[in-house]
Amino acid sequence: MTEVCLVAGDDADLPADLYAYETAYRALSTYDPATPWTNALVVETISLGTAVSLLNDLDWYLARVTRDAFVRDPSVSDREWLSRPLARALRDGDADPDDTVNRLRVYGVDDGRLVDPTTVYRGDSGDGEYERGEYDDTVVVRVTKDEFF
Repeated sequence: MTEVCLVAGDDADLPADLYAYETAYRALSTYDPATPWTNALVVETISLGTAVSLLNDLDWYLARVTRDAFVRDPSVSDREWLSRPLARALRDGDADPDDTVNRLRVYGVDDGRLVDPTTVYRGDSGDGEYERGEYDDTVVVRVTKDEFF
């Protein structure tokens, strides 16, 4: 299954703020949301295309209540997430999922919240492990070149 993660904006309370919009509520009503982090909502979809379509359907609402949205597709990685633009590019065939040079946004996990995203560049020799000692855990999101700078 492909997962979609929505990270709440600073003043937002997901899913309550998102579900306050009837259209967003209807778009998400067929999914069983999970909250692996207290400031994020995750839903499972059947494919990368469905995940990108869901994000497109929710675009207006996401701009108001979320800080970030990303996708994890098992055909690309079991651990790393894809930014929304990168997921769209992969769906459209405009990016290579096996590209060994990755630009990353690494979130720290602190008290069950996704916090402090930092950009990191991984070249050919990168092993994919990014320790941020000040945090309990990390969440790695691959991003596009345009998002990196």
